[in-house]
Amino acid sequence: MKLKVCGMKYNPGEVAALRPDYLGFIFWKKSPRCFDGEIPQLPQGMQKVGVFVDAKLDEVVEKIKKYHLEAVQLHGSESPGFCKELQQQNFKEPIQIIKVFSIKNDFNFDELRPYENVCDYYLFDTKGKLPGGNGYTFDWKVLKNYPSTKPYFLSGGIGLEEVESLREFMKRPEAQHCYAIDVNSRFELEPGLKNIQELKEFKKKIDER
Repeated sequence: MKLKVCGMKYNPGEVAALRPDYLGFIFWKKSPRCFDGEIPQLPQGMQKVGVFVDAKLDEVVEKIKKYHLEAVQLHGSESPGFCKELQQQNFKEPIQIIKVFSIKNDFNFDELRPYENVCDYYLFDTKGKLPGGNGYTFDWKVLKNYPSTKPYFLSGGIGLEEVESLREFMKRPEAQHCYAIDVNSRFELEPGLKNIQELKEFKKKIDER
């Protein structure tokens, strides 16, 4: 199971030392975790994800080039056309596109259909006041109705307390396409400052699964 730690701001180097698979850097100005610093040298194979909320294409492209991002996470109402335009950009290396969908009590999976050919992954997060970082989970049973074979990230309020629930979830049929766990606000001392000890403990526990 892959691990993505999102909301990097104050201590990305310390988080990188734990060797998660993805580090997420938020480029939405309204977020308290909005990143505008320098990304330290990361271990080989670790992927940098830029998180955007309804940003203009030029802004996304500029950040990809500036920070040498390997993936983008689209956390707003970006259209399939926007994803396709991003796909067609002439980058040195192909960019992975992660399209986010927010879930509360239920979800219309028909919304995924137009995105099937224009993104690499889906990410399912908890619907809340903010586009991400709300700190609580949605009911993962909703994913019983997942109609696609596209790999997805499971996100939304996942912390140490969810380890047993994650282990149970991963035994279910709907988890067969769950590619990665995405964590953020439940592992913070303050927005953008990660609790390294708790992240280390979480990573150890999910690696034991």
